[in-house]
Amino acid sequence: MTEQNPQKEFQLMDEDQLSVELIEAQYALKDSRGQSNAKSLVILVSGIELAGKGEAVKQLREWVDPRYLHVKADAAHLFDFKTSFWQPYARFIPAEGQIMILFGNWYSDLLSSATHVSKPFDDSLFDEYVQRFRAFEQDLKNNQVDVVKIWFDLSWKTLQKRLNEMDPSEVRWHKMNGLDWRNKKQYDTLQKLRQRFTDDWIIIDGEDEQLRDQQFAQHVLQAFKDCPEHPKTVEQSWQQAPIPEALLNPDNAALEEGDYKAELKKLSRKVADALRFDDRNVVIVFEGMDAAGKGGAIKRIVKKLDPREYEIYTIGAPEKYELRRPYLWRFWTKLQPEEKICIFDRSWYGRVLVERIEGFASDLEWQRAYAEINRFEQDLTEHQTVIIKFWLAISKDEQEQRFKAREQTAHKRFKITEEDWRNRNRWDDYLNAAADMFAHTSTEDAPWHIIATNDKNSARIEVLKTILKQLKAD
Repeated sequence: MTEQNPQKEFQLMDEDQLSVELIEAQYALKDSRGQSNAKSLVILVSGIELAGKGEAVKQLREWVDPRYLHVKADAAHLFDFKTSFWQPYARFIPAEGQIMILFGNWYSDLLSSATHVSKPFDDSLFDEYVQRFRAFEQDLKNNQVDVVKIWFDLSWKTLQKRLNEMDPSEVRWHKMNGLDWRNKKQYDTLQKLRQRFTDDWIIIDGEDEQLRDQQFAQHVLQAFKDCPEHPKTVEQSWQQAPIPEALLNPDNAALEEGDYKAELKKLSRKVADALRFDDRNVVIVFEGMDAAGKGGAIKRIVKKLDPREYEIYTIGAPEKYELRRPYLWRFWTKLQPEEKICIFDRSWYGRVLVERIEGFASDLEWQRAYAEINRFEQDLTEHQTVIIKFWLAISKDEQEQRFKAREQTAHKRFKITEEDWRNRNRWDDYLNAAADMFAHTSTEDAPWHIIATNDKNSARIEVLKTILKQLKAD
């Protein structure tokens, strides 16, 4: 790929006409919500200081309807061992029809980290980050979030001239974000580093202010107008994975009540200590058939923990505002570095389970989701997060007995609905979907643990033992 330098064919537009076209395209994008060509737009802005990034964005806001143009400006974040690159920005990913300009973004963080760490990044690590960024951006695009990347460039000579012309009270800007823009060696290093990723960026020369502002606005205008139809079908037939034997024939052996209580007392304290004192974040995911015992297992996990030490997320159908964003967005925003222990009663795997079975996701969307989920989980596990995934399996007959018991128990009737009974008709579909899920998303760092038993007590004890084993605290 080559850098997208538009200056050769660029022509100035009448500013009033440019403003009219920007606003019309902006409203067309806004009004596309819910349609087949709907999208949102993220504009990543980076570049050399004093190249005019801020001025160009300010001018753009005067040419568009500013109510529907969001700008987020942050100083660069230095990469750390507990934070994935996307986590500081997850909540700013816009919904369908919205536009977000990110001053300061994952590329800014990479440049800042690469030039500030005591041991500079080697080329392979730098390039690995760039590949991760591009995979994330492709996942965004696949989920109707277009990404436009614009670098504002400036020659060393012009940069020094502008620094010399600055008001003395603003001289602090020449060391913006810790970079010394009077340092030619540092400037050259930054230029060499950014050339490792700007081959798919639009490069705008900041020398001429009028050209700069118009180029930026015209590229944004083109991005507003680009609303391609999103494909919904796949060309290749899907190869169904075999169903694990454990799902077809769950164990019927029951744990004696006395043995269960003794084991629970011992293990619940061990699990609490293991979760509390592990330096890593821990994410525990529960999936399984309705009434398989997910809620009961979760209660035993947190039995000896203080409620302030953990978060439990019970995941149902997405809200309307969540449907207007990538399906992983509602999980990105929950999984932040400060959340030490997160437990999910159902999770992002709904994409390849209920959404697949009920037709809420197209074949293309759920088949693509396996790779998206694997990248998501890999980003977490490589940044000091342990992911422990459980599938609780029971037999169809056992489920029926538990449903009937719920209906006859006053404080449990709320757990059973007509939809639960209806879903029994899709039992085999769920088994097939679960089999594919295991085959495509059980990885070395985030394996699936199938707990297949019709005995609740046995399942709960096995869950606790598995947590200790994966945390290497058993």
